[in-house]
Amino acid sequence: MSNDMMHVNGGLSGEGRSGCSGEAPFAFDPNERYGLAFSGGCDSSYLLAEMMRAGADVKAYMVKSAFQAAFEVEDARRVVEETGADFELIEADVFSRDEICANPWDRCYLCKRYLFGTIFDYMARDGRTVLVDGTNASDDPARRPGFRALDELGVRSPLREAGLTKDDIRERSRAIGLSTADKPNFSCFATKVPEGTRITREEIDRVACALGLSVDAADGQSASASGEFGSSGNTANAKRACAGGEPGSSEGGIANQRERSC
Repeated sequence: MSNDMMHVNGGLSGEGRSGCSGEAPFAFDPNERYGLAFSGGCDSSYLLAEMMRAGADVKAYMVKSAFQAAFEVEDARRVVEETGADFELIEADVFSRDEICANPWDRCYLCKRYLFGTIFDYMARDGRTVLVDGTNASDDPARRPGFRALDELGVRSPLREAGLTKDDIRERSRAIGLSTADKPNFSCFATKVPEGTRITREEIDRVACALGLSVDAADGQSASASGEFGSSGNTANAKRACAGGEPGSSEGGIANQRERSC
């Protein structure tokens, strides 16, 4: 694994708008050193912003794998600039994990165990002990097997504990001027591979192509051809043309496949 560390100064509005209070609905222990499992999405970005506004000792860790689109990293860096947070990008080789690539029914649980366990390793190096994530009150544990990994690893979810729904988080994000306030939800590529179909680089390529994304064969990073997914509308040029085909063997390809919840 390789990593990329950065700390920059940024700023968000300190005053609430749209009827939102400038105060976060939760408190953080000033004596605790936190790690945040950071995705660059709406929820973890809002949590990072509030932790920074509250003066919490927090570092954001993002694990980048071939299952994610490149715009997620771009959006994450933007939020880091806006908040002034410490940030580390960790690259993980998910294709080396046979239990994940076998794509069983609990693939998301296995993947979260691996990714969050990786973050805990980096936190231990940094002397940080409490890991938090952006799970919110709208997330349904019955539909998301990844919840089991959070429970087993002792990951805290302040947004969920405070009862904040996705709509609440978007409204509060707008109130402090966060760029991810209206960012669409985007599941990882692996959720679009049918259960039991082995996850390979070629399969991920086909998923990306079916979604209008392109994939760099060298590092698995993807760029949006239309710019519709990321929060900034970035239209980075494709490094490699799609090879064609759609993921899995199901008739109708990705359009007719049920996305698996994590």
